[in-house]
Amino acid sequence: MKEFSIDLNAEGQRIDLYLSEQFEDRSRSYIQKIIKDGYVKVNQKPVKSNYRLSFDDRVEVTLPEAKEPDIVPENIPLDILYEDQDIIMINKPKQMVVHPAPGHYSGTLVNALMYHCGNELSGINGCMRPGIVHRIDMDTTGSLVICKNDKAHQSLSEQLKVHSIRRIYVAIVHGNIKEDSGTVNAPVGRHPTDRKKMSTHCKNGREAITHYKVLERFGDYTYIQCELETGRTHQIRVHMASIGHPLLGDEVYGPKKCPFKGLQGQTLHARTLGIIHPSTGEYLEVNAPLPEYFIELLDRLRNICR
Repeated sequence: MKEFSIDLNAEGQRIDLYLSEQFEDRSRSYIQKIIKDGYVKVNQKPVKSNYRLSFDDRVEVTLPEAKEPDIVPENIPLDILYEDQDIIMINKPKQMVVHPAPGHYSGTLVNALMYHCGNELSGINGCMRPGIVHRIDMDTTGSLVICKNDKAHQSLSEQLKVHSIRRIYVAIVHGNIKEDSGTVNAPVGRHPTDRKKMSTHCKNGREAITHYKVLERFGDYTYIQCELETGRTHQIRVHMASIGHPLLGDEVYGPKKCPFKGLQGQTLHARTLGIIHPSTGEYLEVNAPLPEYFIELLDRLRNICR
């Protein structure tokens, strides 16, 4: 069971909207269903989806056990950056979904991990997400850490919670960023009208901070590095779009038509991932090499600017 105490910022908000922002991986229709089925209580009493929250309300949510399909291990090659008895750190390719979901029950990272690791994956997130402590988008490439036991999972979850994990991404964005570096400090939350998108213009967004630095300029495009201080859904994509520099290839937050044919999704790569090892207590860092498409695109942009 999870509990929430309502502060002044959330006062007057519908409970279904509020909870869909707290449980970002759950749809609003799912939240409405569990409210209807009595899994949500306010001040120990069931409510309806249109209930308006009051200051100091105590909200209790008990997520029902999902009836999940069996996830089949699949012999999918993994690009392993580091592995021991507690964790495995991999370089995720483009177009790979991290964990199974409706429409994606095979070919996911979890299917590959179950084949590679067998039963050596933490069970905290259930059978749909064994070992998964954080994720990156399907079209984002790069480093991810997966936990092999619950102790490691709890350690990494706490590090994520206090923002102590080092995460550095590289990206190519539209436009010429004039300053050499900068910070975007803007709350990110669910888009007020499009539930599949995130936005900096929403009520009750969560704190989100991205530090960016220019690596190379190509006239109409800029190659940048982004270091996350927080880790919200689509954070870099939303933040860079909010300052007028959406990621190249990002058809959700940028131009609908990509100027480079064949580019699948945003040019975003999780290069550096640094953690405190759950057993040794020592700092461990991996660097995922740039994918081939990204290298070729950088070379193409350099040739255009000569």
